Amino acid sequence: MPFTGQAEAIIDAKQRLAIPAKFRSRWNPETDGPTWYCVPWPQDGVLRLYTQKQYESMPLAQGVTSSLTPDQNLADLQTAIYGNSEQLNVDANNRIRLQTWHLELVGMPKDVMIIGAGDRLEIRSQEQWMRERQQRFNDLRRLVDQRDSGTSTS
Repeated sequence: MPFTGQAEAIIDAKQRLAIPAKFRSRWNPETDGPTWYCVPWPQDGVLRLYTQKQYESMPLAQGVTSSLTPDQNLADLQTAIYGNSEQLNVDANNRIRLQTWHLELVGMPKDVMIIGAGDRLEIRSQEQWMRERQQRFNDLRRLVDQRDSGTSTS
């Protein structure tokens, strides 16, 4: 089941973030794993949250097998992704504790939006999300056309 929609949230003084009910209802700890993985993403200062099952099942590159001597680009990518990822436990109140260094790395404020992004959740600045909402909607057609044509701007 994809994660869809958006919800306002607050990161408290202990760096805890409650997972909103609308997203918890799409997550089954028994089949998706009891924890989440948080991956900071450089574009737009985003924290990406993956269920344990989703994160652990995603290969960094299709068809790449483990090796003691990976290609340097692959080794750098693995270090960047895995070295910046953190596994997060969910407490009895359905909160995760975000790492302070993740929040600082992406410049995350305490007022955030949690965005459903299909296979993941994204934590974004509420102010930035609201400011860019219309532009994101306006860009939708262009993004679909780029995906359909196989081109990318990144």
